[in-house]
Amino acid sequence: MIIMALDHTRDYFGIPGQSPTNLATASAALFLTRWVTNICAPVFFLLTGTGAFLSLRRRTASNLSGFLVTRGLWLIVLDVVVLRCVAYQFNFDFHVTLLIVLWALGWAMISLAALVRLPAWAVTAVGVVLIAGHNLFDSVTSANPLWRILHAPGFVVSTPPHTVFVAYPIIPWIGVTAVGFGLGQIYRWDAERRRAVLLRLGLGLTTAFFVLRALNRYGDPSRWAAQKSTLFTVLSFLNTTKYPPSLLFLLMTLGPAALMLWFFDGRTPSALRPALIVGKVPLFYYIIHFPLIHLLALATCYARYGTGHWMFESPDLGNYPFTAPPGWGFSLPVVYLVWAFVVCAVYPLCRWYAALKARRSDWWLSYV
Repeated sequence: MIIMALDHTRDYFGIPGQSPTNLATASAALFLTRWVTNICAPVFFLLTGTGAFLSLRRRTASNLSGFLVTRGLWLIVLDVVVLRCVAYQFNFDFHVTLLIVLWALGWAMISLAALVRLPAWAVTAVGVVLIAGHNLFDSVTSANPLWRILHAPGFVVSTPPHTVFVAYPIIPWIGVTAVGFGLGQIYRWDAERRRAVLLRLGLGLTTAFFVLRALNRYGDPSRWAAQKSTLFTVLSFLNTTKYPPSLLFLLMTLGPAALMLWFFDGRTPSALRPALIVGKVPLFYYIIHFPLIHLLALATCYARYGTGHWMFESPDLGNYPFTAPPGWGFSLPVVYLVWAFVVCAVYPLCRWYAALKARRSDWWLSYV
């Protein structure tokens, strides 16, 4: 969650139109700033499935299924209606709607609701098939809105007054959530056995990434190629496809994620323990960090230009989530400083909310 805020800060304070994955124009620092945040979304979906499995300790499969449906629907409404207006864009005109992570997470939870009645091994198998096999359909081109929602990013509505763009096609994300459900089984094992499996899993997935990526044949629609320097050739090797997440993208991120789960299992360093507070209230953190970043951008805009109307304007996809003022954009060191401020500023609120959840059991607390 903390690393995720770096990418969102860059969206508002970085140089507009500068693609961090275009190796012809991006610096290595910009690419790596974006690359390190790639681990965030796969871990969100993976641990959503793991958390769902672990909740079977206190829920029946039927009860869990109902909860996943209602929570999934809530995430979709929260992303598409509430946060779109009051956090991402600061307007209510719905000229541009981008279907992003919470939208996809909502559908992944709804899909998992239909799978939880199956044995855990079967749910895992479904997830593996979706992750490993969806790139077989990369060559299929279709403007059908359903295909855009399921597999290929693109417009589902494109009219002069309104645009709806799918950035997170849901099939591979459903697969990651289903695999996470299967992963939950190992958290019922003793610590030694669990850590051994996490280590082997992390090393195996990471090795599979390097082997498949080196072969350059399957697993990602974007092939790597020799570049102007050794460093940029390495960056090309790492430059896998996130939208939708390719097999190689998921191997590249879930392998290190498993290694992190192994490393931190039962032994979180004291210096990192404050991060556990954020981890206890991830959706609350997500909800409050976006408007804070946008408000900081608005305040900066007023201080620099004497007006901030651009921060409320997103007339088309090219000007999402706001219209950049003339000369807008800051260097990476400034982006990192703003990111650090955002994380520190929301931490006390997260600590308060985590304490609230610890001492109360109101039903609505499980939805934020």
